[in-house]
Amino acid sequence: MRISIIGYGEMAKAILYGLKKSYEDIEIVGRDEEKLKKVAKEFNCKYSLIDGYDISGKVVILAIKPYALQEVSMRIRGEADILISILAGKSLAELKKYIKAKSYIRAMPNIAAKYGASTTAITGDIEAKKVAFDILSKIGEVIWVGSDDEIDMATAIIGSAPAFLAMVAEAISDGGVYIGLKRDISEKLTRGLFKSFSALREDFSDIKNRVSSPKGTTIEGVYTLEKNNIRGSFMEGIIKTYEKSKKI
Repeated sequence: MRISIIGYGEMAKAILYGLKKSYEDIEIVGRDEEKLKKVAKEFNCKYSLIDGYDISGKVVILAIKPYALQEVSMRIRGEADILISILAGKSLAELKKYIKAKSYIRAMPNIAAKYGASTTAITGDIEAKKVAFDILSKIGEVIWVGSDDEIDMATAIIGSAPAFLAMVAEAISDGGVYIGLKRDISEKLTRGLFKSFSALREDFSDIKNRVSSPKGTTIEGVYTLEKNNIRGSFMEGIIKTYEKSKKI
């Protein structure tokens, strides 16, 4: 299977890092040869310039900025076997309008792809589902959703919310420093917290309730966070992210 990744940004490199362990025939495609050479050397893969690039017979992972879709479509030629797009806000209909392929998949991974720990939502042509699962499972868990709109919704959680969690992690770590922990210890404890939490399988409300004993320390913190509308703020962040994705 020949896989071509069009784009060389952080997300493209994260996907390349995850796939390189499982696929040998991978190339990176773009317009800046110096950047391409640097990425190709880093990942020991082939590279090609995008002008006149033939996508025929290949699985193409489109990892460019959404606004560049039309421009890129004018630089390539041929018909891909499968087009897997990670472009936020660009529907299957738009992809079909600009780039020729036998089958189309929209996917939304996140930057944890580099560590094989992405959660990736996908949708599209059912005949390409298995191949897309096989490829994207190499960078983490894959979840099939039913429509373009659900991909846009998933983007708010999978693609954007890592930034929100980074803010939470930073705040928790800073809180630890404020009460007296050394910075490195507080950061290690915070990373450990996120790792431990990801292993829990109970409902979120059950986790909170189990930890919050009557008149205890945890419920004091929960009360303080609720008083400051932490829950509503995060919900609004997800909603606004989704609404923005529909305008791209």
